[in-house]
Amino acid sequence: MWTLSGFSDEIDDDFATQCRVVTDLGLTHIEIRSAWGTNILDLDADQLATVQRLLAEHGLRVSSIGSPIGKIAITDDFGPHLERMRHAAEIAQLLQAPYIRLFSFFIPAGDDPDDHRDEVITRMRAIARVAEEAGVVAVHENEKDIFGDIPRRVLDIVTTVDSPNLKLAWDPANYVQCGVKPYTEGYADLRPHTVYIQIKDALFADASVVVAGAGDGEVAETIRALRVDGFDGFFSLEPHLGTQNALGGFSGADLWIQAHTAFTDILRQEGIAYA
Repeated sequence: MWTLSGFSDEIDDDFATQCRVVTDLGLTHIEIRSAWGTNILDLDADQLATVQRLLAEHGLRVSSIGSPIGKIAITDDFGPHLERMRHAAEIAQLLQAPYIRLFSFFIPAGDDPDDHRDEVITRMRAIARVAEEAGVVAVHENEKDIFGDIPRRVLDIVTTVDSPNLKLAWDPANYVQCGVKPYTEGYADLRPHTVYIQIKDALFADASVVVAGAGDGEVAETIRALRVDGFDGFFSLEPHLGTQNALGGFSGADLWIQAHTAFTDILRQEGIAYA
């Protein structure tokens, strides 16, 4: 049984509205990135208590903390950012989230990412140690303009760090935006390390994000392969169908529901049960 989740802050800034919309769709989990227009790592104690209360009232659990860890330049000071990772781990424990989504640092424009490999690996090892100590799993999301943008470098990170608490989140749209055919060019190598799937799609033609199955992200092919492989985990909707902002993407309720419908239609067509 596959479990649907999603970046509910793309629905509305108001956390109560986020919870209402996803439960109306039948979801039992969400991925928390922000609430009330504030990143999850910047909520105060009272706001976090309200998050806990609203989750309980709606019968929702947290699949992952959608953190911004690793979304700084590789040349920025890492010390304060590692402390922020420790805070992310504390919030994951508080909200009983098994995963923390994160990244592998922006590379300065014009630089060869491979020139920064050693520093990236050093930082990712430190992040993995924090995850190990907290008993959570950090999942690296492939993202354009960071070191881990293409399958070769993503594989390098996860195999070199070699920690049971550093695994991969698979984002097909981000691969497309880096000129990669996700399933064709990355699945075989990355599947052994992939524990979390993010659902959005994109077009090679202009890098625009579209609903699952409408782009070049080879979503259906990936879904079929995951079923054959016996994958049993989360699929997190990250529609990005509206605007982009400092917190991530924003779609609004109507477009978020469209994204949910497009993906669940694929699951039904493939005969895959989900909850």
